[in-house]
Amino acid sequence: MSKNELACVYAALILVDDDVAVTGEKIQTVLKAAGVEVEPYWPGLFAKSLEGINPKDLITNVGSGVGAAAPAAGAAAAAAAAPAAAEAPKAEEKKKEESDESDDDMGFGLFD
Repeated sequence: MSKNELACVYAALILVDDDVAVTGEKIQTVLKAAGVEVEPYWPGLFAKSLEGINPKDLITNVGSGVGAAAPAAGAAAAAAAAPAAAEAPKAEEKKKEESDESDDDMGFGLFD
């Protein structure tokens, strides 16, 4: 992330935290007070991107969007994978037995 972007993000977060509307002019005011110079289009770009969005909701619900869609998709995938899962332990046991035999052939094990 460039210095310009990061400065505008922090300025926007300061405005949101103080319950002030995020506008290009207010972002520029915060940046000027902090002594940070950015390209003139960055404050307006950030203000435009946050237009019609409540940034506090975005911040407080960062992880909740993932959990809501995952159970619905996970249930369908689990139902389809159930028959394959029943056969998986048998295959794993067979592979484990084969790997144990190969260790015995060498005369030592990994943790011996």
